[in-house]
Amino acid sequence: MKIIAVGAVTAGGKTTVVNAVRERLPRTASLHFDDYSFEGEVEDFSKWASEGADVHVWDLSPLKADIERLTESGEYDCLLLDYPFAYGHRMIKDYLDCCIFIDTPLDIALARRIGRDMKDASADDIRDEMDTYLKYARTLYVQMQEEQRSSADHVIDGAKSLDDIINEVTEIVLNC
Repeated sequence: MKIIAVGAVTAGGKTTVVNAVRERLPRTASLHFDDYSFEGEVEDFSKWASEGADVHVWDLSPLKADIERLTESGEYDCLLLDYPFAYGHRMIKDYLDCCIFIDTPLDIALARRIGRDMKDASADDIRDEMDTYLKYARTLYVQMQEEQRSSADHVIDGAKSLDDIINEVTEIVLNC
């Protein structure tokens, strides 16, 4: 079974693309990082970033166990991981056959996140979120983009249409 990680910044399109590609390809499963609770999970991202953003603080044992379970089942030909660390985490890197990074411009990702997560928020809440983004989160997103872009096997332009991105990722998955 081939295992392919798809990464992007928050609201960069990972989940949407992984789900769409999984639906297109028979015998394909997916696991989503955000569906898990991990020991060592970061609570204060600005502090974590200022201390070097060590991805190994997350104990990814539950994800690793699910990867092994699906691999051993023989039920699937492909496993797509909606996963933020590419080859960066020692517990998962040896399972990966290919890493794809959707390089979504930060303004697009931010607009998506606000539209998705803050539909019912007040103007003050949105302004507070923008302040937090500018003071802390943007630095972490830029760092994440640089690290994932440089370690990915394939980089997709996240400003393309969703259909184009899905088609491109599907082609990569088929040829990995």
